[in-house]
Amino acid sequence: MELVEAGFKMTDVGVIPEDWELIPFDTIFSFHSTSNYSKAEMSDEGDVGCIHYGLIHAIPNTQYNLKNGIKYYVSTEQATYEFVRNGDVIMVDASEDLEGINKSVEVSGIGDKKFISGLHTFLLRDKNKSLADNFRGIILNSQMVKYQMLQLAVGMKVFGVSKTQLIKVKLPLPPTLTEQKAIATALSDVDALISSLDKLIEKKKKIKQGSMQELLTGKTRLARFDNGVGYKMTEVGRIPSEWEVLKLDKIVKFINGIAHEKLISDRGDYVVVNSKFISSGGAVIKNCDELLNPAFEGDILMVMSDVPNGRAIAKCYFVETDNLYSVNQRICRLSAISSNSKFLFYQLDRNPFYIQFDDGVKQTNLRKSEVLSCPIPLPPTLTEQKAIATALNDMDSEIKEFETKRDKYKQIKQGMMQELLTGKTRLV
Repeated sequence: MELVEAGFKMTDVGVIPEDWELIPFDTIFSFHSTSNYSKAEMSDEGDVGCIHYGLIHAIPNTQYNLKNGIKYYVSTEQATYEFVRNGDVIMVDASEDLEGINKSVEVSGIGDKKFISGLHTFLLRDKNKSLADNFRGIILNSQMVKYQMLQLAVGMKVFGVSKTQLIKVKLPLPPTLTEQKAIATALSDVDALISSLDKLIEKKKKIKQGSMQELLTGKTRLARFDNGVGYKMTEVGRIPSEWEVLKLDKIVKFINGIAHEKLISDRGDYVVVNSKFISSGGAVIKNCDELLNPAFEGDILMVMSDVPNGRAIAKCYFVETDNLYSVNQRICRLSAISSNSKFLFYQLDRNPFYIQFDDGVKQTNLRKSEVLSCPIPLPPTLTEQKAIATALNDMDSEIKEFETKRDKYKQIKQGMMQELLTGKTRLV
């Protein structure tokens, strides 16, 4: 028998404080009507907002202020469903992964507008105002509640918990609204920090994107290289008259990837560079036992195949160390011959020249000849190429610092939720 610390009790969902209660889901929440309109039946403007399940999945926390806007609308004639109220919770009923099962978001900021809940959602309302504002979304996304939903989930490719199953879920609740509010405030404060960093990161990314468009075409030149020369028209547009446009085959060596299926090993010493590795920025990793097709410091690795309208085609990864990466099939390795490799990386990464090969219907497969036919505008000196690359790399480093800080706050929040929503730490 498991020993329980004094002041706590063992329940069906785990250990909670003695003064907390397990309350059945349908004692707290009532279910209200939701629409089943497809995207084709909605528009981007209209009389009534329709909260699509895709929005709920995309929201990073447990709250959403509808003043921030939504994507889909319906006409007044279509809005024959219960209108959403401040404090209601929108819960998705389907997810393609277990992590997103019954993701829930508490909504606010309705004002004088009208909204209905959309396809693949439950509209939940706190029947007796038993829960504090902002706590509703938090408790439904807590680990104890999520664990119960995972046990009840059904599906093979799409997962979900039905209304019939949901009412079997029990909510571990603090005894007072005061404690609930204190928990909600603490977690909302961290959410605000995370949100502010997300906005700052997005702003920095837009600044970098604008800088790339200026610097990589010579439209704006770094001060020490701006010698007042004129411009000329080329196949890539207007560039400084002393720059030149070269096909990629004149400035890099091309090496194709090799199949690694038989070498994959969880304990391998080397990283297999495939499309998922590159498109995730190196976050999704497979290992192998042999350095079958090594990449070297300064190489540029490019994805050559992707699904229609995918985001991976021509995505590039810059290699910063030797003897670690082995290049898989449908990835090419590009080694700069006489140009600055980091400058070329910024020129090639998702270059529009390659995106045009995606017809939106069939899988895109870039040929070697297509990869090497990309026109590249080049400054006349390695010094200017390096300076441009350094300026953009500094922006990347700044963005990475903010992302690391944001991710740290996310980890802190997860720890806080585990402590506060199980009663291990009490705020009142």
